[in-house]
Amino acid sequence: MVPMLRGWTLVQRSLTRFLYPPVCPGCGVAVGEAAALCPICWRGMRFIERPYCEALGLPFSFNLGKGFLSAEAIAEPPAFARLRAAVIYEDLAARLVSRLKYGDRTDLAPLMAGWMRRAGAELLADAEVIVPVPLHRTRLFRRRFNQSAELARLLANGHPPFAPMALRRTRRTRSQVGLGPAERLANVRGAFEVPAREVGAVSGRRVLLVDDVFTTGATVSSAVRALKRAGAREVDVLVFARVAAGRA
Repeated sequence: MVPMLRGWTLVQRSLTRFLYPPVCPGCGVAVGEAAALCPICWRGMRFIERPYCEALGLPFSFNLGKGFLSAEAIAEPPAFARLRAAVIYEDLAARLVSRLKYGDRTDLAPLMAGWMRRAGAELLADAEVIVPVPLHRTRLFRRRFNQSAELARLLANGHPPFAPMALRRTRRTRSQVGLGPAERLANVRGAFEVPAREVGAVSGRRVLLVDDVFTTGATVSSAVRALKRAGAREVDVLVFARVAAGRA
């Protein structure tokens, strides 16, 4: 019976590939396997590799030594311990984020989470719980899903624990798109809290906060402070994409 089931599964997969051949999520050209970029789109992605700032994950043009911090991290130490991002937020990376967030392209989440897992391997190894940056309930109702929660769920995959309700957005904020750094800070100040029933999920633990994009850091910093007020021992941040230095 088991060989027959396996054979039927293979037939179904072959039929699916015939009816819905895999295409590049960047340009739509046919590719050899699902959730893969074509060579041209692959070359257009700027993956973040070492060397980079140990705090902000900003890539350096040359190796400055282990543990070296960027000028940005020294001038304004972040609320979190470490941030890692898979790619620079530009061109194709920005389009993927937009399609996931606004285009209901949840099929992109496994691809993006896979790159995040590689970029944040050390953070995932240290994490005791994974928490996504939440949407306000009215925005969640309109979009129908939280892209950050979907990425976080795939990253957790059962271990470390996934706590999607550990952080709550207490008020509906304006979209951060088009706002300057000071406006972004004011927009999300005090916008997050850990509900009393969820304090036990983060108190005394090393939390990994997951979001799709890091720009000025206003949203993430506000969320990190809420987690620390609830007793989180330390907070790291893992995102799919972050802006390059000087572009926030």
